[in-house]
This record gives sequence, C-alpha cells and structure tokens, in this order.
Amino acid sequence: MTAFLCRRKLAAWCLALAAGAAPLAHAQAPALDGALTLVVGYTAGGSTDRIARLVAERLGPKLGVAVTVENRPGEGGRLAAKEVRRAAAGQNVLMLGNPAVMVVAPLVFKDAGYDAEKDFVPVSQVSSYDFALAVGNKLQLDRAMFLVGRLWAHPEEAVFGVPATGSLPHFFGLMVGDALSVQPQIKGYGGSAPLSADLSGGSLPIAIDTLDSLYGQHVAGKIRILAVSGKKRVSFAPTIPTFREAGMKIDADGWNTFFAPASMPPAKVQLLAGKIREVMQEPALQKAANAAYITPVVSTQAETVQMLKAFRQQWEPVVRRSGFQP
Repeated sequence: MTAFLCRRKLAAWCLALAAGAAPLAHAQAPALDGALTLVVGYTAGGSTDRIARLVAERLGPKLGVAVTVENRPGEGGRLAAKEVRRAAAGQNVLMLGNPAVMVVAPLVFKDAGYDAEKDFVPVSQVSSYDFALAVGNKLQLDRAMFLVGRLWAHPEEAVFGVPATGSLPHFFGLMVGDALSVQPQIKGYGGSAPLSADLSGGSLPIAIDTLDSLYGQHVAGKIRILAVSGKKRVSFAPTIPTFREAGMKIDADGWNTFFAPASMPPAKVQLLAGKIREVMQEPALQKAANAAYITPVVSTQAETVQMLKAFRQQWEPVVRRSGFQP
C-alpha cells in the first residue's frame, strides 16, 4: 500500500472517530430535561426577586433551557414553600428561600405547612445581606455611640421600627437591645416602604431593616444609617461602620438560597448547584448585583449546607427566647 493511500485511510479513520465521538461527548454532557422555574414567594421588585432574575437570565444559556421567575406571594413566603414542597420528582422547579421562610416560620408557627429540613434540599446560596440601624434626621446623630449614650440615658426612647413583627430585623433588634442592655419596644410595620416613610418623615426615630431597603434613602440624605450587621463593611457602602466597629459585639446577616423539593433526583440537584455557582462567579453578575445593593455569594452545595447549619444554631435560640407568636 502506498504512503498516499495509508495517509488517506488514516485521515478517513480519524474523521470517522471524530464523528462518532461528537455524539458520545454530547450524550455524556449533563443536561436539564426541560424548562426550569425559579419560584419567589414575594412580589416583583424586592431584593429576593431581583437576585432571582439576575440569576435566571444567565442560567438559561448555561443549561440550554428556558429559565423563568415566577412570583407566588402570600403568607410571608410560606405559600410558595408549600407549593414547591408538593412538586413532582420530574418537575424542574427551585425556590429562592430566605430565613423568614426556612428558619423563623417553622419555629413560630404550630404548622407552617412544610418541614424546612425534610421537604427541601439546599442547592446554592446566591446572596447575603446585612441589617442596618438607622435614625431619622430629627435625632441629628451621625455615630452609633451617640445613639447608645442617648438610649442609656433615656431607655424609654428605645423604640425600634421594623418592617414586620416576626421578621429577622425584629429578632436582630432584640439582639441589639441585649448588646446595649436596654429593653427595646419593637414596632412592626406592613413592610419596608411604610417603615422608611415614617423614618424619613420624622414620626419614627429609629429603625432596623435590611441594608438594601434603607440604603437609597441614606444616600439621598433623608435618613442616616449608623451601623451594619456584617463582620466587615459592605462593598457598596464602605463608609458605614459595622456594629463591632461601633463598639457593639454583635454581627449577623441574612441570605437568599435556592432550595429544591426533596423529590428532585440528587443528580439534577448537583447539576443545578454547579451551574448556579458558575453564574455567581461571573464578574458581570457581581457588578449588577452590587449596583442593586445586593451582595452576591459564590457557594458550593456543601458550603451552603454548612452555612444553613451555622445560621440555625445562631438564630433558633434568639427566636425561641423572644417568645414571639404570630
């Protein structure tokens, strides 16, 4: 056989091998068997909804399927949890949960309608958020230590407005009271909007809410945030000190984490966890999240599980000790 024929046979063999390998590689690549729905238990526009949509628009191309966000508000997020819990094994659905739904509600309701640990599988944490202590301009305070001195002298003025009783800001307010050795009166509102309105309007002197809910008015000069609850300063608000920097030995944060119904096959959970982590690593997403006053988090499924374990250990005693009942 001539060298030319040998080369032709070798080339033909290589082409055949490549043609056969392509379908094989494609078959071995993990894929999702249909569109994916990301369920948010709140109305559109909030921080939970915003991070869900940032993830959705980037996750679809990575999975090769349509990814949509579905808002199912009601019962403080519990309605969405109850619906996702009942999802069939073949249904591609994740819920973006937060501490109010996955930690607090199971502790304070006799029957929340779901078991947060048995009915769901953690997939990936995608954001964290600080709580903020803010005052209205009537108090004319620009440092937390000045507020501390005022409340020590006038403990009856320790009235903390929070977006809702039973919310994480409510329980963080109790933590702040313990740190200051005062007994705060918690005044619950019907959400962050009316809370911020009263704070900037002067009828409420002190408020505790999530940083993203208050930061816009802080930037506008309508209120002043004195401290944030994280272990370090927030990247988009670097001038605001932490509680520890202000002399109070407390820190805490909240989170948004994707959960799958327990019926979802483990292989699919692992696929989604990996792809979501890839999305959260993208610089463009991180930039967009910071612009929306959201702190993005890159996390593996194992790291998410450990985070939830530590979070429950920190907050369950606080919630139970409060004696709060809806």
